[in-house]
Amino acid sequence: MFTNNQRQEERTGKHGTPRLQYLQLVSQFQNATDEETKERIVANLANFAYDPYNYTILRQLNVLELFVDCITEPNEKLVEFGIGGICNACAEPKNVATIVEADGIPLIIKSLSSPVRNTVNYALGALYYMCDYNRATREEILRPEVVDLIERYAAAESVSLENTKDDDFAKSFCIAMGQNANATMNVLRIGKALCCG
Repeated sequence: MFTNNQRQEERTGKHGTPRLQYLQLVSQFQNATDEETKERIVANLANFAYDPYNYTILRQLNVLELFVDCITEPNEKLVEFGIGGICNACAEPKNVATIVEADGIPLIIKSLSSPVRNTVNYALGALYYMCDYNRATREEILRPEVVDLIERYAAAESVSLENTKDDDFAKSFCIAMGQNANATMNVLRIGKALCCG
């Protein structure tokens, strides 16, 4: 559920932790020495990234850059949660700008090769949102190399998009990539709905 100031005050209560203070988990992440703690922190931050109420705070605290950094980690859970946070936050153009400035697009595209299904689905959803940012971003995302990654994902025998109405999403995406931009965007919209709600 999306939050507003009044609802946030009601939920926080008299003795609760204000959202800005709570979301300063970034410093805890930087000081954490074990992977499980880092995973838990990034998962919590990614969960907050879906709510527009938190967007400004996430940018102030450099959480979006943290998500991008997580994509470069060898830990698949950090990659999954990082790309999930990016997917959740990409509905806001200012967040997309931050991710683009942090050189996130090549890393998101690289995530399409992940062995983790959620990571690939989150990457597809993030790319959908980012296609609408500007023409240069769209062209970078819709390159033939990206189509190849998605085709390989669609061709994999183990592909099974759980909880979806369209089991052939990746295959449909590939077909549309060879067609016109409107068809491509329609398939990306389906992908966004599948992985990002």
